[in-house]
Amino acid sequence: MNEQLLAKTFVELADNLVADFDLIDFLRLLTDRCVGMLDASAAGVLLADRDGKLRVMAASDEQVRVLELFQLQNDQGPCLECFRTGAPVIIPDLTREVDRWPRFVTAAHRSGFGAVQALPMRLRDETVGALNLFRAAPGPFDPPATLIAQALADVATISLLQQRTAQRSTVLNEQLQTALNSRVLIEQAKGKLAERQGIDMEQAFSALRGYARSHNRRLSDVARAFIADSEPLAGLGF
Repeated sequence: MNEQLLAKTFVELADNLVADFDLIDFLRLLTDRCVGMLDASAAGVLLADRDGKLRVMAASDEQVRVLELFQLQNDQGPCLECFRTGAPVIIPDLTREVDRWPRFVTAAHRSGFGAVQALPMRLRDETVGALNLFRAAPGPFDPPATLIAQALADVATISLLQQRTAQRSTVLNEQLQTALNSRVLIEQAKGKLAERQGIDMEQAFSALRGYARSHNRRLSDVARAFIADSEPLAGLGF
């Protein structure tokens, strides 16, 4: 494991929300680093909205985003169970869980995943979501890597909650609702860019994200401008 990258990731997750921040980009950083450091094939993050309903907020690739949506639509899977219980759900071999989550297991195998661990994003008795790590091959998860993944989830959760005041639930819910609205914009921009450039959705997201970072702008603002064609965005090929 790259210890320097791990240390950098903890600092980024702890500091990212000190001032104005882009929650979608923050959570995508979490999923990308989990894939890069923890021998995961893919990763996703589910967060609860103001009504307590889980939403897909970040995914390391389009395939796992679709699988996470499938879990929510079918109301079954390890990530939902993790959120509801506030406890880790570690499944080294999904083939053994067919009776437990028949539709999810079939969909996971179709997507190329044989194992999954879902880790709660929890601070004390409050669970706000789940960090989900998928692996192509079945087999036991490495305990030290699981501890690191949970630590990353914990730091991200603390960062999400750190700016709350006496009206902390209202603050968090407004924050998440804003992020949900931003996510819709980003998905629309991804689709438009993918169609216009003849690229896939993941490449479109990378292009939008790269433009936002290189121009020191929020990803949602870039997405909004691109959808509306309200300004030239030269870095996106226009």
